[in-house]
Amino acid sequence: MPERLSARQILARVCDTGTFSELPYPAGESAPDGPISWEGYGASRARAARRTGERESVICGTAAVEGTRAVLIAFEFGFLGGSLGRLTGDRLEAAYTHARAHRLPVVPLIATGGSRMQEGMLALIQLQRVARQSALTREAGLPQIAVLRDPTTGGGWATLGAGADVTLALPGAQVGFAGSRVRPADSDPAAYTAEAQVASGAADAVVRPEELSGTLGHWLRLLTSPAAEAPPPGALGAAALPATGWEAVRRARSPHRPRAETYLDAYFTGRRALTGDRCGGADPDGMLCGFGERDGRTIAYAAQTGIPTRPAGYRTAARLIRLADRLDIPVLTLVDTPGAANDAEAERQGAGSAIADLFGTLADARIPVTTLVIGEGGSGGALALAAPGNTWATPDSYFSVIAPELAAAILKRPPEETEATADWLRIRPQDLVELGVIQGIVEGTTPTG
Repeated sequence: MPERLSARQILARVCDTGTFSELPYPAGESAPDGPISWEGYGASRARAARRTGERESVICGTAAVEGTRAVLIAFEFGFLGGSLGRLTGDRLEAAYTHARAHRLPVVPLIATGGSRMQEGMLALIQLQRVARQSALTREAGLPQIAVLRDPTTGGGWATLGAGADVTLALPGAQVGFAGSRVRPADSDPAAYTAEAQVASGAADAVVRPEELSGTLGHWLRLLTSPAAEAPPPGALGAAALPATGWEAVRRARSPHRPRAETYLDAYFTGRRALTGDRCGGADPDGMLCGFGERDGRTIAYAAQTGIPTRPAGYRTAARLIRLADRLDIPVLTLVDTPGAANDAEAERQGAGSAIADLFGTLADARIPVTTLVIGEGGSGGALALAAPGNTWATPDSYFSVIAPELAAAILKRPPEETEATADWLRIRPQDLVELGVIQGIVEGTTPTG
């Protein structure tokens, strides 16, 4: 059973000592049995207040988290299951309004069973109010980082949790749209956990309670400290240019060539991963996305890892670039894939639409985007991640309309002509510069911040 902390206990755990200041709340109505005259509702509220010491299911205030100020919204599950009613909506709206007025990020610390039955539809429509406030805050360019506690179900998950820019979760927390009392009898309980939501791309990370303050503080710094640009990394592999197209292919496919993790570790002093496409998928092996620190400022990154990229990987990269664009954070992309995954499952998962969405997202981006080809640049699956007009390459990379073997097969050439076909395609880094496809070839090692 995961640890269940009260609202004040979770605030004490994540806030810098002595910095939390509770916001003033809108005046509540005094109707004894609530807005729809549910018999006994007033008595239930009174018992919840005596038990918890709170007057509503959320506590809202401002505080510093590892030095970064934010508006925090902590749910009190002991108050009617942390449910959302009309007065809860009033408090949430006031908190978001304060965040926008003072240019502060918003951190919901969620523990809720959903909407409050005793207020009927008046409770359910609070989700529309919450969604509107979240949308206005997004439009204002302010980040929202949710922490999922136990339990996070119903409308609280479907708005404040799943709708956040970054979603963290405590180990073992029950997380799902359907609460435990309303699921089908044959449901697998393992599907309704924080760990399952991360695996399916609906949340970004499970964070241990003792690491929550540091992790949350790091995320807040990252999302509020943008760099001005994303300079291309220096080359970490071979320095000499390839003599032939086939040599370029062999070097790019070498297992000894530096991969994305090596480049990211050299480029950043610290980073946090963004995981999942928020559509039921994740591609942690094929696409690395997140935000990193360089010279004390933040640059976002999306990096292919040298294997075929799955549709969820492209959708995750598009999610990252849209978020970075909204927060004015420049983006670095690393191209390294033989191409998009083209198996039957990838087609069922919408490979074409995922790639199209990434092409469109990059085309629409207002922030600086820099691309470095560090290995294989295989067809449209690689080009989808490349910044138009600001793509660079390392000496041990290539970029091609299609792999030379496949090009030879399409042209009905015998296998022994594959190497010659690589030359005809003009895929070497120096060929790409001459053709105007890339801006240049990087050399040397880029020092970290």
